[in-house]
Amino acid sequence: MAKKRRKLNKDFEKKIYSSKKNVELVLAKIFDINDEDIQKEYMSAFNKVVFLYDELKGDYEQLGFNDNSEGLLTRYQNAFDHFESEFEI
Repeated sequence: MAKKRRKLNKDFEKKIYSSKKNVELVLAKIFDINDEDIQKEYMSAFNKVVFLYDELKGDYEQLGFNDNSEGLLTRYQNAFDHFESEFEI
């Protein structure tokens, strides 16, 4: 039996790409922090955002655009916004 093709969505791919750039930028800023304790605190708080981004990206790569896609994106965006509101970076 042939494997079902995943459904693609260009606008959603742009949002994932933008999310990737945001995660990379924040990680770079965290790694630039000289104080090791503060760096660990920021990294610990940002790990949830990274996890949600990885989940979002992995779901899209495996299944394509599906019923869960928008929900995963919203969870990621909410976590990112929460991190930004709690930590100045």
